[in-house]
Amino acid sequence: MLPKENPFTKDGKVLVSKVEATSNLKESVKKAVQLIGGFEKTISPEDKVIVKPNFNSDDPFPASSDPEFVKATVSLLYEAGASKVTIIESSGLPWLPTKRVLEKMGMVEAAEECNAELKILDEADWVDIEIKGERWKKASIAKDVLEKDAKLVWLPCMKTHKWARFSLSLKLAVGLLKFGQRRRLHMLHLEEKIADLNLAVHPDLIIMDGRKCFVTGGPANGQMEEPNLILASGDRIAIDVEALKVLKSYKAKNRLDKDVWEFSQIKHAVELGLGVKNENDMQVVKR
Repeated sequence: MLPKENPFTKDGKVLVSKVEATSNLKESVKKAVQLIGGFEKTISPEDKVIVKPNFNSDDPFPASSDPEFVKATVSLLYEAGASKVTIIESSGLPWLPTKRVLEKMGMVEAAEECNAELKILDEADWVDIEIKGERWKKASIAKDVLEKDAKLVWLPCMKTHKWARFSLSLKLAVGLLKFGQRRRLHMLHLEEKIADLNLAVHPDLIIMDGRKCFVTGGPANGQMEEPNLILASGDRIAIDVEALKVLKSYKAKNRLDKDVWEFSQIKHAVELGLGVKNENDMQVVKR
């Protein structure tokens, strides 16, 4: 299943914004999306919107999403005309149950404050989807994310990952996979399988919280830096490439030792047609 048409383009190029965050988090998120065309490019009045943050563990941002970042985004989605926003999540296997993680991180309270429904996927119904991946042929995906006509907004963190090299927007899809399959995903060829998995579901908009990041370790802890950036795009490859450039800009002992386009997650995602193919396909906009 190929990605949806990306509305966040200009003159035939995919747009990626990089905005320096200010103390007004909501305005910073809004500016990042405005630079690529605004929420109205994909959110129409009365749309249902599904938001996927990253609460893999009960460790603080940037290991997990900042609830205030999620709240700011949900508020902007409602202002754009969304009729209902649902936050879906399931944590990594070592940190289950997800409800405990979300309670500890303050996300249950935050969801109530921003009038978003919170769906925990630990006991989800799963749908088997045939995908034409190279190393992953069938994915059991949470039924909740497959709601017909719903818009999908991804909110990844920016961090390295001790097994997958990095955890950005492509890696976020692992949180939609049935728990037993997650174990098998990590056994061999993890980076390529992550790209394969992304054939199963396609976000309409990605907003990445890069105010803080891990440049070693991950996903739960590591050497932390503070780029103080927010990125936005409609293309997973483009936004992950720009985030990788940020991670690689810091001196650290990690496995980010290749050109950004040569990492298996990125290279295989390009081969699968999940987004841009090279630098010439994209334009970075900053403010």
